[in-house]
Amino acid sequence: MTERPQQYRFHQGDRILPFAAEEYDARLEGLRDLMELHGIDACVFTSMHNIAYYSGFLYCSFGRPYGLVVTPTQSVTISAGIDAGQPWRRCHGDNITYTDWQRDNYWRAILSVTGEGRVIGCEADHLTMVQSEKLNAFLKPKRGVDVSAGTMRQRMTKSQAELDIIRHGAGVADVGGFAIREAVREGARELDVAMAGRNAMELEIAKRFPDAEYRDTWVWFQSGINTDGAHNPVTSRILQRGDILSLNTFPMISGYYTALERTMFVGEVDAASRRIWEINVAAHELGMSLLKPGASCAEVTAQINTFFEEHQVLKYRTFGYGHSFGVLSHYYGREAGLELREDIDTVLEPGMVISMEPMLTIPEGEPGAGGYREHDILFITEDGNEDITKYPYGPDFNVVG
Repeated sequence: MTERPQQYRFHQGDRILPFAAEEYDARLEGLRDLMELHGIDACVFTSMHNIAYYSGFLYCSFGRPYGLVVTPTQSVTISAGIDAGQPWRRCHGDNITYTDWQRDNYWRAILSVTGEGRVIGCEADHLTMVQSEKLNAFLKPKRGVDVSAGTMRQRMTKSQAELDIIRHGAGVADVGGFAIREAVREGARELDVAMAGRNAMELEIAKRFPDAEYRDTWVWFQSGINTDGAHNPVTSRILQRGDILSLNTFPMISGYYTALERTMFVGEVDAASRRIWEINVAAHELGMSLLKPGASCAEVTAQINTFFEEHQVLKYRTFGYGHSFGVLSHYYGREAGLELREDIDTVLEPGMVISMEPMLTIPEGEPGAGGYREHDILFITEDGNEDITKYPYGPDFNVVG
């Protein structure tokens, strides 16, 4: 049999990236400053978010590992042969394709860039035990350094180019929200309403970004008891008059995810439900007013907790009040250091992007049962914040159908 290679370069077609080369060069420069500070010879990234952040390539694993190797002079994505030239067309820097013909050709491709016995930066929060053992076996590092916290801090402050794409994403989310509002009616299925929102967003993304890859845009549209959890999947439940609804649109543009979330009711809202809804809206408005430079995530959280406690509903809170936005997804999480929770002491700074999304879940059988959630995305500015979500919240606009 003809000898087949362990790796090769398959570069064809025109390169199309969500940002200019200068944007990726600036990100890599920041990373290399971190590498120099810690004496790192090469970083080996394995996560979707850091590979996308530093190279622009958002991989589709399907059981195969992918990577990005950054040295003081090189940036090289590592991809599987099944993807042919697509990873190169969608990445900044070089690309090496590894083959399936021999087990661990992935690590041999990485080794061809790093060499043996070097100081290696990696993501301890992403490497599995198996892949960590293989890193040690193949690269034989002199020393390993966890760079996950440092890269997270870099991603938390957005460039202008990132702010621009996030702003577009919020606008697309609004488009999906209005399409959902038009589709809500008694007798409709959750699924049908969700599809209306998703289709509208994908068409809007294609209009705004004609050269993008279209993937991973979705809707969670929940009704009745299905609203009790923020991430409950869509079902075929039939909408009934008086149902509480949760509208959740999630456009994805080149790895940048945004969101719109709103409480709604079908046709009418009873007094007990309106009371809970209005309390949650008031907490939402309070929270947005607190998101300013110099405020810590823990301080903001404490003030909203106090508000809920005063209204005797704090026990119905189910998660944190907000989180970062940027390169993130339901597949690969977000910057843990920028969440509105009691145990996060990060101080807000201009250039950060964060949501405000209080939620109250009232159990079945109690007056006002259901999950209430409002969600806006805010840019932290020099003197306060800018709310980039434009779809209205509250009972005046969202009793529909």
